[in-house]
Parts: sequence; structure tokens; C-alpha cells
Amino acid sequence: MISLNINNQKVKVEEGATILEAAEKAGIKIPTLCYLKEINKVGACRMCVVEVEGAKTLQAACVTPAAEGMVVKTNTPFVRKARKKILELILSDHPFECLTCVRNGNCELQTLAENLGIREVGYQGEKTESYIDTSTPSIVRDPNKCILCRRCVSVCNEIQNVGILFPNERGFNTFIGPAYGALLADEPCSLCGQCVLACPTGALHEHEDIDRVWKAIEDPNKHVVVQTAPAIRVTLGEALGLPPGSIVVGQMVAALRRLGFDKVFDTDFAADLTIMEEGHEFLDRLKNGGKLPLITSCSPGWIKFCEHHYPEFLENLSTCKSPQQMFGALAKTYYAHKNRIDPKNMFVVSIMPCTAKKFECQRPEMVDSEYLDVDVSLTTRELAKMIKQAGINFDTLESEEYDAPLGISTGAGAIFGATGGVMEAALRTVYEVVTGEELKSLDFIDVRGLKGVKEAQVELPGITVKVAVAHGLSNAREVLEAVKRGEADYHFIEIMACPGGCIGGGGQPIPTNTEIRERRIKAIYEVDKGMKLRKSHENPAIKRLYQEFLGAPLQEKSHHLLHTCYAPRGKYTKS
Repeated sequence: MISLNINNQKVKVEEGATILEAAEKAGIKIPTLCYLKEINKVGACRMCVVEVEGAKTLQAACVTPAAEGMVVKTNTPFVRKARKKILELILSDHPFECLTCVRNGNCELQTLAENLGIREVGYQGEKTESYIDTSTPSIVRDPNKCILCRRCVSVCNEIQNVGILFPNERGFNTFIGPAYGALLADEPCSLCGQCVLACPTGALHEHEDIDRVWKAIEDPNKHVVVQTAPAIRVTLGEALGLPPGSIVVGQMVAALRRLGFDKVFDTDFAADLTIMEEGHEFLDRLKNGGKLPLITSCSPGWIKFCEHHYPEFLENLSTCKSPQQMFGALAKTYYAHKNRIDPKNMFVVSIMPCTAKKFECQRPEMVDSEYLDVDVSLTTRELAKMIKQAGINFDTLESEEYDAPLGISTGAGAIFGATGGVMEAALRTVYEVVTGEELKSLDFIDVRGLKGVKEAQVELPGITVKVAVAHGLSNAREVLEAVKRGEADYHFIEIMACPGGCIGGGGQPIPTNTEIRERRIKAIYEVDKGMKLRKSHENPAIKRLYQEFLGAPLQEKSHHLLHTCYAPRGKYTKS
């Protein structure tokens, strides 16, 4: 431990801590823009400058190590003036479009300008003008609003290990993006959206599809149904001003009905179905010498990453579609037939925690219903905006239930929203299907939590099944490289593209950090524990689906509607 003085307060911190971390421990807030805890410490923006006794110039608190006996001042007239000038210089090359910006009201630059009392920008001159990249269905990149903080660069390269965002050129011409100004669509981007979560301004955001959904709802000839992903029930409230981890299942259903959707269904139903198909696929491979390890296929960001960087593992991927796509295929076949609805007049909307889902629903292979299985995917943030646009007072809504049959689900479907959830749900079913015995405890603690790579073993008759769970694409790479080197003999691997799984998806409320992820995960398991049924194979609607329509897992009809295959993509380009 070392001791230093900050604003006449004595502070003790561990050796190696920065001035910023020491100030935070003392309850002293220093403004930042480029700093992202545990991810980005580059001192690029200089907003965190402080006076250090004996130093010739102001020091960037986020990268300056605290030292024994150091005397720091964070609120002198000189420091305040310097911060204002720095911010004015940043704003001088920023478009003044706050009222029309996607991040209006939730922008760190806007908040900082208010906090520092910026009322005018005295620096006039040339402004950077760049094209807006709308080449993907998932993410929009607007370099005009970029403040060169490099947070997206750190996330893309260090956390996700995708490596397509970099500082390009120098000086006034510097821009952040793919090398040589290439479009996102021409890069091996996973479209996970973690860069969007990291961005402090509107330089990166999801491709908004709200107007397409409003248009469908207002069309009297359209039967519009909506499905909500497992993670949305513990994050939507956050986007509407409630504390992180608030469980809002019933209010969310009520709000969706008031928006005008004809039916409100639950992606958890399709998650239960995924477990039935994927669990039996795993057992089939285990018994009949199929390709192992089996790797889950629920995360479209992970699938795209695999197609680009690890095509040798494509045969290991489960052939199961994601729950979003399974739902869409069934909505336009099973549900449409039962209710005598022409599927060409159906419009299926999904509410997802994910930006990559927008890409997934437009994949050319996702048309097994003979139509686009899912028409539009909205993020959590987009649904919150729709609720606000409709003038719905979310806080006062009475809880309502999902519509049957595609709204009936179990706790196993709910935990899909957290890292390790797919694995845990699968193990609950696989164990009981194989042994014919009831599990004494449904909680597989070893696959829970935010550790990057988790391992567990499950005893089945005649075999010890070894499983692994990875979240975040850098951790996925770690697991796959271990398998390639022959250092890991897993049978079953769950991979989620986003840190924390879907609760930390690129379409979730901003900010999303470790503490918030933990609170969302805790809420997901509370939802699971509160469910009457907690195992996918006990879902009565799933049993009825097989009896009336699919026959059995892995049979011809289920294989046609619920399974798919993937193909290699270029490692350095989309092709």
C-alpha cells in the first residue's frame, strides 16, 4: 500500500493504482471520456488532467501512477479552466446535432459539457466530414461524431479479439475505423455491438428499425407477432429508468400489447425447443461417433466469428438454429396453420439484446418457412424508445401473461440470457433423458458467473462428460486454440459472443459494465427459481408441438425447420 494526498485528503491505495483510481476510492470524481474501466487506459482525451505537486505540466489521472507522498489537486482554477478548454476543442470538431442524435440524453460528451458549464465554443474552423457507414444491417458508424477516444478499438481488439477497428492516418485527418476506411460490411466483423456499448457518443449505434415495425403494426392486413428474448425481461426496465436487474416480465408483456402487437410470445419457448433439439443432437453425436466437441449455435456474433476465423470448427457447431430463428420458422408454419393465417400476411418481430440478431434474421438460409422467418429484430434500446414514443407509463402497468402456446416456457429457457445458461439448461434435460432419474439439484453452479472460461464435469452412465463455457470472443479463441492444440478434450462447449452472455449484448442499455452485468445475471436466476417448471423437456407446449407437428427431435420436419448449416467466410473480408 502507498499513501498520497488528494485535495487535502489522505488516501491509501495499492501500489500500481492510478491517480484516477485513488481519487475514486476517496469519493472524488474526476471527469473522463476515453477511460473505460479495466479496458481502455490511454490518456487520449486529457479530460482527467490534474495538478501534481512538482510536475511541470498537468497530468492525465487515468494513466499516471499514484506514488508515495504524492500531492494531487483535482479542482483548482487552472485545472477547471484546462478541462473546459480541452472540451471546447473536442466540441469544435463535433456536429451540434444533439436533439436529433440517437444518444441524446445518454451521451457522455453531452453530460460532460453540461457538468463543466460549456455554454459556447469559441473555436471556429474546419470540421472533419466523413461518410456514414450504413453497410451492415446491425451497426451504423458515424465518424463525424467520433471523439477519437479509442474505447471501441480496445474492446474490439482486446476484449473481443476481432481486430477490425484502428486509428487511421494522423493529426486532424485521424479517424477510427477499419483499415484504409473500408466499410464494416467488407470486414470480418462479428457485429456483436460491444463497440456500441463502449462508445461515449453517437459515433456507433444500432441500425434502427423502429419505423418498419410501426408501419407493420399500422397495416390492417398484417398479423404482427412479437417474441422477447430471455435477457430482455431483466434489462428493459433499466432502459426505462429502473435500477439494473429489475425484473419486468409482466409489465413488458402489457406494454407490447399496448403498442399494438396482435400476439405477444416468448423466445423462451423456442429456447426450450432448442434444448430439446440440441440436447438430442449432443446425445446422438456422443453415442454414434459424431463430431465432438459439440459447440452451441445460439449466438449469431459467435457464429459469424467462427465462419471468419475458425472455419475448421464449423462441423462442430450444433446444426440447431438460434431460438430467434426457430421461433420465426414455427410462427409462420405451426402457429399460422393452427390459426388459419396466411404466412405471407404475418410479420414477426423479435426483441433481442443483440445487434448481430439483425444480421442473423437476414441471412439467406433463414427462410425455411418459405418466407423470411423473422422480419425485424429490435434491440432492448429500440423497444424502450417505442414505449416512450407511444406515451406508455411503464411504471403503472399491471402485469400480464404471454399468449399461448408460443409464450409458454420454463426456467431453463430463461437462463439462456446469462453466460452458462444454455449449458445448464441442456444439462438439466440431457441428464434426465439419459438416466431416467430426476435431478436432485437443478443448479449447475460451476458453469455460472463471469469467469472468462468455466469448466465442469457431469457423470452420465458410462461416461464423464466434460463441458466448457466461454463468453466474449477472446475467451472463445482461447478455448478453441486449446482444443486445436489437443490440450482440451471437451465434449460440449457453450460460446457466447458478448461478455456476460446476452445480458451484456450489444443491444442492451448503456452503460453496461461488470457490476451491471452481475446484477442482470442475478435477476435471470431469480426468474428461473420463480418458474413453476424449470426443465425444457417438461414444457407442456413443447410436448404438444412435437405431438401435433414435429413428431420427435431430429426428425425430418424438425430438421427442415429448426436446423441449418454454415459456410466459411474470408478471414480478412466478408466473402
